[in-house]
Amino acid sequence: MDSHPTHVVKPEELCIGLHIHLDLPWISHPFPFPSFKINSPEQIATIRGLGLKAIRYSPAKSDCQPLIVLPRDDTATRAVAEAAPRVADDPADQAKQARIKRLAAQREKIAACEREFLNTTRQMKAVRQNLFSRPDQVCEQATDAVAKLADSMLVNAELSIHLMSDKVAGDDVFNHALNVCLLSMMVGKEMQLPAAQVKLLGLGALLHDLGQAEIPGHIKNKTTALTRPEAALMRQHCAMGVTLGKQLGLPGEALLIIAQHHEHLDGTGYPRMLHEPQLSRLARIVAVVETYEELCSPRNPARACTPHEALSQLYGQQKKQLDETVVTSFIRCLSVYPPGTIVLLSNGALGVVTSVSSAHLLKPTVMVYDAAVASGETILVDLEQESDVTIAKTIRPQQLPPEVGQFFSARKRISYYFSSEAAVD
Repeated sequence: MDSHPTHVVKPEELCIGLHIHLDLPWISHPFPFPSFKINSPEQIATIRGLGLKAIRYSPAKSDCQPLIVLPRDDTATRAVAEAAPRVADDPADQAKQARIKRLAAQREKIAACEREFLNTTRQMKAVRQNLFSRPDQVCEQATDAVAKLADSMLVNAELSIHLMSDKVAGDDVFNHALNVCLLSMMVGKEMQLPAAQVKLLGLGALLHDLGQAEIPGHIKNKTTALTRPEAALMRQHCAMGVTLGKQLGLPGEALLIIAQHHEHLDGTGYPRMLHEPQLSRLARIVAVVETYEELCSPRNPARACTPHEALSQLYGQQKKQLDETVVTSFIRCLSVYPPGTIVLLSNGALGVVTSVSSAHLLKPTVMVYDAAVASGETILVDLEQESDVTIAKTIRPQQLPPEVGQFFSARKRISYYFSSEAAVD
């Protein structure tokens, strides 16, 4: 994405204001990015200590020209410097080790989150698999699974939402139900609903598409436009879900979510074209999350919005159809740059948002693209700790060069999970 030509300078020609490029593996230097503008004498000293004979810089991105250094015979000075013992507590080394330690902690946090995600997914699969074989157990299993999630979510003031990698999440249909469940509960927490309501919300959200179990697979999984009869049958899944839910003994508020999660405030939804006063508060929450999911992960992947675009549509185009209070709370949960958003940073680097903390909504953690780094050893940068780097704009996956898109592993379905900040300390 960076088309600016570069020139080469010697280490002694470095100065504050030069935008440089370090052609080194990330582990060989203490900076979070290989490309940045020099802003302090300490950075110059650190760069000169890296042992590079020449350093690339971008004139177009720099505030000044390199220093003009008169030639001199510094053989004796260089000999003394080369013979000097390395200082054990070199600040550059300390910074590099601290960054490596921080990255290891971030990766362990992600790994722990992925393990929890897989455990929860297995529980959700068991619930769905028992739907017809052991229907008497479904309500109890689903209630217990949601209660565990709610207890973990509600006890901690700060939560982080993480993007699950494709190798963990895949394209499993169970992940849609889990996504809607988790995000709905987080909105309920943000709206300060009582714990009992959050649990009912989670139960209804988890089973909101219960009726789709009665829809033939060739219709509900169809990636092209549905015919009129197919669309009419799909719209019956809400009523079918209520019938199944009653047989399972689901509580009334969960049944309302199943019945109303496709209804709109202005009466344009389905199946009953209800209006605002007739809609359950919990169903309004699930309707917002379900709409976001449909925008990000439609049946036809070619029509998918980016998470950032989906939020913009929720806020700008759906005001008459969706509860604005819920939409605002949802955006506060995900931030304006939800996990899965591809971004261009202010220093020219490309990255994908991998997690966002409720305490630092505009400073997410970003996985940075670097052609020299294998995707399994990706660089994670916490923008909260890099105050001089911000998000400049969002990027659609189609705008990326093929090698960058492959690096970010553009996914058909975006799957989320959460972790509590308290659990990391």
